[in-house]
Amino acid sequence: MRKLIVGSFVSLDGVTEAPTSWIGAYFDDECKEYAYRKLENVEFFLLGRVTYEMFSARWPQVKGDTYIDRINGLKKLVASRTLKNLTWNASLINGDVAVELADIKKQAGGDIMKYGVSNLDQTLIATGLVDQYDLWAVPKVVRQGKRVFQDVDPALVRLGLVDMHRFGNGVVVLNYVLR
Repeated sequence: MRKLIVGSFVSLDGVTEAPTSWIGAYFDDECKEYAYRKLENVEFFLLGRVTYEMFSARWPQVKGDTYIDRINGLKKLVASRTLKNLTWNASLINGDVAVELADIKKQAGGDIMKYGVSNLDQTLIATGLVDQYDLWAVPKVVRQGKRVFQDVDPALVRLGLVDMHRFGNGVVVLNYVLR
Protein backbone atom coordinates (compact mmCIF):
# COMPACT_ATOMS: atom_id res chain seq x y z
CA MET A 1 0.00 0.00 0.00
CA ARG A 2 1.23 3.48 -0.88
CA LYS A 3 1.87 6.24 1.64
CA LEU A 4 0.86 9.89 1.26
CA ILE A 5 3.65 12.16 2.48
CA VAL A 6 3.22 15.92 2.75
CA GLY A 7 6.39 18.00 2.79
CA SER A 8 6.39 21.71 3.55
CA PHE A 9 8.77 24.52 4.38
CA VAL A 10 7.75 26.36 7.55
CA SER A 11 9.35 29.56 8.85
CA LEU A 12 10.08 29.98 12.56
CA ASP A 13 6.90 32.02 12.89
CA GLY A 14 4.80 29.34 11.20
CA VAL A 15 4.48 30.75 7.68
CA THR A 16 4.27 28.21 4.88
CA GLU A 17 2.92 30.41 2.06
CA ALA A 18 5.12 31.32 -0.92
CA PRO A 19 8.33 29.71 0.34
CA THR A 20 10.17 30.53 -2.89
CA SER A 21 10.02 34.18 -1.85
CA TRP A 22 11.74 33.59 1.52
CA ILE A 23 13.62 30.27 1.46
CA GLY A 24 16.64 31.79 -0.34
CA ALA A 25 19.97 30.13 0.35
CA TYR A 26 18.47 27.83 3.00
CA PHE A 27 17.54 25.29 0.29
CA ASP A 28 21.20 24.59 -0.40
CA ASP A 29 22.89 21.57 -2.00
CA GLU A 30 22.70 19.53 1.21
CA CYS A 31 18.93 20.16 1.51
CA LYS A 32 18.37 19.50 -2.18
CA GLU A 33 20.19 16.15 -1.98
CA TYR A 34 18.06 15.15 1.03
CA ALA A 35 14.86 16.19 -0.81
CA TYR A 36 15.98 14.19 -3.84
CA ARG A 37 16.55 11.07 -1.70
CA LYS A 38 13.06 11.51 -0.17
CA LEU A 39 11.68 11.05 -3.71
CA GLU A 40 13.30 7.64 -4.24
CA ASN A 41 10.13 5.65 -3.51
CA VAL A 42 7.68 8.26 -4.85
CA GLU A 43 5.58 7.50 -7.93
CA PHE A 44 3.03 10.33 -7.81
CA PHE A 45 3.26 14.03 -7.06
CA LEU A 46 -0.05 15.39 -5.68
CA LEU A 47 -0.88 19.05 -6.25
CA GLY A 48 -3.81 21.36 -5.82
CA ARG A 49 -4.69 23.74 -8.64
CA VAL A 50 -2.69 26.73 -7.37
CA THR A 51 0.51 24.74 -6.81
CA TYR A 52 0.08 22.92 -10.11
CA GLU A 53 -0.28 26.19 -12.03
CA MET A 54 2.78 27.67 -10.31
CA PHE A 55 5.03 24.62 -10.72
CA SER A 56 3.93 23.59 -14.21
CA ALA A 57 4.64 27.09 -15.55
CA ARG A 58 8.34 26.86 -14.55
CA TRP A 59 9.63 23.44 -13.65
CA PRO A 60 9.20 21.58 -16.97
CA GLN A 61 11.61 24.04 -18.62
CA VAL A 62 14.36 23.26 -16.09
CA LYS A 63 16.72 20.61 -17.46
CA GLY A 64 19.88 19.10 -16.03
CA ASP A 65 18.99 19.53 -12.35
CA THR A 66 18.79 16.04 -10.82
CA TYR A 67 16.17 17.01 -8.24
CA ILE A 68 13.85 18.88 -10.61
CA ASP A 69 14.39 16.26 -13.34
CA ARG A 70 13.09 13.67 -10.84
CA ILE A 71 9.98 15.75 -10.07
CA ASN A 72 9.40 16.44 -13.76
CA GLY A 73 9.47 12.68 -14.41
CA LEU A 74 6.92 11.80 -11.73
CA LYS A 75 3.26 11.22 -12.56
CA LYS A 76 1.22 14.17 -11.28
CA LEU A 77 -2.21 14.03 -9.67
CA VAL A 78 -3.97 17.41 -9.70
CA ALA A 79 -6.99 18.07 -7.48
CA SER A 80 -9.12 20.73 -9.14
CA ARG A 81 -12.72 21.43 -10.02
CA THR A 82 -11.85 24.20 -12.49
CA LEU A 83 -8.88 23.01 -14.56
CA LYS A 84 -9.69 21.28 -17.81
CA ASN A 85 -6.41 20.81 -19.69
CA LEU A 86 -3.28 19.54 -17.99
CA THR A 87 0.29 19.10 -19.13
CA TRP A 88 3.45 18.01 -17.30
CA ASN A 89 2.56 14.31 -17.09
CA ALA A 90 -0.54 15.18 -15.03
CA SER A 91 -3.93 13.56 -14.48
CA LEU A 92 -6.94 15.40 -13.12
CA ILE A 93 -8.78 14.43 -9.94
CA ASN A 94 -12.01 16.37 -10.29
CA GLY A 95 -14.38 14.07 -8.44
CA ASP A 96 -14.23 13.17 -4.77
CA VAL A 97 -10.53 13.63 -4.00
CA ALA A 98 -10.69 11.47 -0.88
CA VAL A 99 -12.29 8.53 -2.69
CA GLU A 100 -9.93 8.70 -5.68
CA LEU A 101 -6.80 9.05 -3.50
CA ALA A 102 -7.93 6.22 -1.22
CA ASP A 103 -8.24 4.00 -4.30
CA ILE A 104 -4.78 4.99 -5.53
CA LYS A 105 -3.27 4.42 -2.07
CA LYS A 106 -4.65 0.85 -2.02
CA GLN A 107 -2.78 -0.03 -5.21
CA ALA A 108 0.71 -1.45 -5.27
CA GLY A 109 3.46 0.97 -6.25
CA GLY A 110 5.42 3.97 -5.10
CA ASP A 111 4.32 6.60 -2.62
CA ILE A 112 2.49 9.88 -3.20
CA MET A 113 4.27 13.14 -2.35
CA LYS A 114 2.54 16.49 -1.84
CA TYR A 115 4.39 19.75 -1.29
CA GLY A 116 2.90 22.42 0.93
CA VAL A 117 0.18 22.40 3.56
CA SER A 118 -2.90 23.83 1.83
CA ASN A 119 -6.71 23.84 1.78
CA LEU A 120 -6.56 20.31 0.42
CA ASP A 121 -5.06 19.09 3.71
CA GLN A 122 -8.38 19.63 5.51
CA THR A 123 -9.87 16.84 3.37
CA LEU A 124 -6.74 14.69 3.44
CA ILE A 125 -6.44 14.74 7.24
CA ALA A 126 -10.19 14.44 7.92
CA THR A 127 -10.35 11.30 5.77
CA GLY A 128 -7.20 9.74 7.24
CA LEU A 129 -5.24 9.84 3.99
CA VAL A 130 -2.04 11.57 5.17
CA ASP A 131 0.53 9.12 6.50
CA GLN A 132 3.38 11.52 7.22
CA TYR A 133 4.24 15.21 7.40
CA ASP A 134 7.83 16.27 6.72
CA LEU A 135 7.99 19.83 8.03
CA TRP A 136 11.14 21.71 7.06
CA ALA A 137 11.68 24.25 9.87
CA VAL A 138 13.62 27.12 8.31
CA PRO A 139 15.40 29.54 10.69
CA LYS A 140 13.81 32.64 9.23
CA VAL A 141 11.04 34.96 10.42
CA VAL A 142 8.66 35.85 7.57
CA ARG A 143 5.93 37.73 9.51
CA GLN A 144 3.11 37.48 6.97
CA GLY A 145 1.48 34.80 4.90
CA LYS A 146 -0.60 31.70 5.38
CA ARG A 147 0.38 29.66 8.43
CA VAL A 148 0.95 25.94 8.46
CA PHE A 149 -2.33 24.07 9.13
CA GLN A 150 -4.26 27.37 8.93
CA ASP A 151 -6.94 25.69 6.82
CA VAL A 152 -7.12 22.54 8.93
CA ASP A 153 -9.35 21.92 11.93
CA PRO A 154 -6.92 22.00 14.91
CA ALA A 155 -8.71 19.03 16.49
CA LEU A 156 -7.56 16.90 13.54
CA VAL A 157 -3.87 17.82 13.84
CA ARG A 158 -2.58 15.19 16.24
CA LEU A 159 1.02 14.55 15.29
CA GLY A 160 3.66 12.22 16.68
CA LEU A 161 7.33 12.93 15.96
CA VAL A 162 9.01 9.84 14.47
CA ASP A 163 12.29 11.24 13.15
CA MET A 164 14.24 14.40 12.41
CA HIS A 165 17.14 15.50 10.27
CA ARG A 166 19.36 18.52 10.92
CA PHE A 167 21.33 20.37 8.24
CA GLY A 168 24.48 22.44 8.62
CA ASN A 169 22.61 25.63 7.68
CA GLY A 170 20.18 25.37 10.62
CA VAL A 171 17.22 23.87 8.74
CA VAL A 172 15.60 20.93 10.56
CA VAL A 173 13.21 18.44 8.97
CA LEU A 174 10.69 17.09 11.49
CA ASN A 175 8.97 13.88 10.41
CA TYR A 176 5.52 13.40 11.94
CA VAL A 177 2.83 10.75 11.61
CA LEU A 178 -0.81 11.42 12.38
CA ARG A 179 -2.11 9.74 15.52
